[in-house]
Amino acid sequence: MTSFNLLLLPGDGIGPEIMTEAKRVLDWAAAEYGVTFNVSEDLIGGCAYEKYGVPLADETLAKAKASDAVVMGSVGGPQWDGKVAYDKRPEAGLLKLRKELDVFANLRSAICFDALADASSLKRDLVAGLDILFVRELSSGVYFGNPRGIEDLPEGGRVGINTQRYTDKEIIRVARVAFEMARKRGSRVASADKANVMESGVLWREEVTKLRDAEYPDVALEHVLADNCAMQLVRAPKQYDIILTDNLFGDILSDAAAMLTGSLGMLPSASLGDGGPGLYEPVHGSAPDIAGKGVANPIAMILSMAMALRYSLGLGEAADRIEKAVDGALNAGFRTGDIMSGGMTRVGTTGMGDAILAELQKN
Repeated sequence: MTSFNLLLLPGDGIGPEIMTEAKRVLDWAAAEYGVTFNVSEDLIGGCAYEKYGVPLADETLAKAKASDAVVMGSVGGPQWDGKVAYDKRPEAGLLKLRKELDVFANLRSAICFDALADASSLKRDLVAGLDILFVRELSSGVYFGNPRGIEDLPEGGRVGINTQRYTDKEIIRVARVAFEMARKRGSRVASADKANVMESGVLWREEVTKLRDAEYPDVALEHVLADNCAMQLVRAPKQYDIILTDNLFGDILSDAAAMLTGSLGMLPSASLGDGGPGLYEPVHGSAPDIAGKGVANPIAMILSMAMALRYSLGLGEAADRIEKAVDGALNAGFRTGDIMSGGMTRVGTTGMGDAILAELQKN
């Protein structure tokens, strides 16, 4: 019997609640496909800080590295904001996990399910059928570059310093992921940079172009300035298929695109490297204001689990069926509060899990 090792890190806030629903879907996949999932759970973020004194313990990191895939919830909450050392904040655990696993390519989908097209902030005709894949560089750039910090100035006052830094190899490896994904989709990549004002953007544009010309001549490549890309996303988002970006611009642009789909609660992400375990997590935050109330939308976590099945475990058919079941539950009118509209059936976290599992049983 095929077996896989999974590490689940529910995280803070609503993480444990929505992870419970993702585990139910995982149990379905195990039974349906005769696969054994050796599942272990641990802590990351604020809850890890409370127990271990750090947002990511060394023992937890070792478990992650020994896994076939890591599925996690979001981290953070007001009880830690500005109240713990900068290197102990919940988000530091996530950044360390990404860096140590060397997951340099973040895949974030902005898909508008037809049943939710009217929940978008844009008109239906602009978003119906929307399916954008962001390929964001995740382990370098301004979030990791040195020098960085806050320093006192000799003449008085202070200065904050962050460094945008990319090597050609870091650019090439994430661009290759985008081009490979493009061959499985529409064979189109839009690469977003700021080559007009940043030398790192000039290098980014040069290396992406060279790679396309040398290895992927069948893929259409468009260069777009990141600020113009933001404008185009709210003007005519369906012009894009794959958007390739650096770490900073990818963070901003993919969040903007996420809202076009109707709710951040709908969107999963995958972070991949060259071999080793992939890291899968919802795009949304930990939502501490609704934690423990049983009303959180579990769909992004369930779809993140589906991505883990597809990209790390080779169970693409199971992933397809889970995604189809989510679509079926939405078409049947089930809604959590964040995507509720008139005439629909309002359900909580468990109720949405029930609806998705019922669709899986039909199929």
